[in-house]
Amino acid sequence: MSGLLLTGANGQVGFELQRSLAPLGKTIALTRAEMDLSDEGSILSVLKEYKPRVVINPAAYTAVDRAGSEREQAMAVNAIAPGVLARWAADNGAYLVHYSTDYVFDGTKADPYVESDPVNPQSVYGESKWLGEEAVRSAGANHVILRTSWVFGHHGNNFLKTILRLAQERSALNVVADQIGAPTSAALIADVTRRVVEAVAGSDVPDVSGTYHLSAQGNTSWHGYAAHIVREASARHFNLALELDALKPISTAEYPTAAKRPQNSRLNCGKLMGRFSLPLPAWQEDVNDVIEKLAPARNCK
Repeated sequence: MSGLLLTGANGQVGFELQRSLAPLGKTIALTRAEMDLSDEGSILSVLKEYKPRVVINPAAYTAVDRAGSEREQAMAVNAIAPGVLARWAADNGAYLVHYSTDYVFDGTKADPYVESDPVNPQSVYGESKWLGEEAVRSAGANHVILRTSWVFGHHGNNFLKTILRLAQERSALNVVADQIGAPTSAALIADVTRRVVEAVAGSDVPDVSGTYHLSAQGNTSWHGYAAHIVREASARHFNLALELDALKPISTAEYPTAAKRPQNSRLNCGKLMGRFSLPLPAWQEDVNDVIEKLAPARNCK
């Protein structure tokens, strides 16, 4: 066995996983060019070559709005590939850590979602991620599925970096205020994953297979998130064209998108925190940390 195999090494979560997993030993970190999840032959060839004992799969088709017109590609990567990984893991005694999304829910529940709540994806992207979950569960492999939401980080493209850019380019901005969730950093997801991998690798640890919700604590709207970004960026000397009072809240109906978003993306993470003895930070903590990392260098005198 070669230890840990990581897909999607260039993605937001894959980038952070390389950091968080480093203390656990050698990690085979693969990009799409090295392991194409839309190609079953590529997947099986790589698995046969490396024979990992833990497969960690953050790679995904994440173009939410394009998924409707690129359904075949979305399904290949998000629905079919996880099943291929899971069946190989089942046949070879390996463990699979896979990632899913709040988009498996329709967002109409008044309270935060728990793992056992009925799913009802409202988009091709959400459907593809749900089918991927089901493929993993039905394969019979030891696995952990981590559902997360509103992912951001200092690497890659995400809402936080988009707002920072727009706040420097525009003097007014409208942001949706009636969708609620918890911004969750790729770094937090990676650090929790390390705890999961440590648990599944421990010979005396009870089986932890199952589905878990993982997000930072607290919640906000996209507008509230954007306002926090602008305030923190201003405090860190970003050259902003946008004043906070010019950041206007709007409704989902006023900002139509090709794919429907859940209005409630809140995830109850009690199961994860209890099973792995994990505290989870408030969403503002990691947001502030990423803004600090992206902040312009101060002039030294």
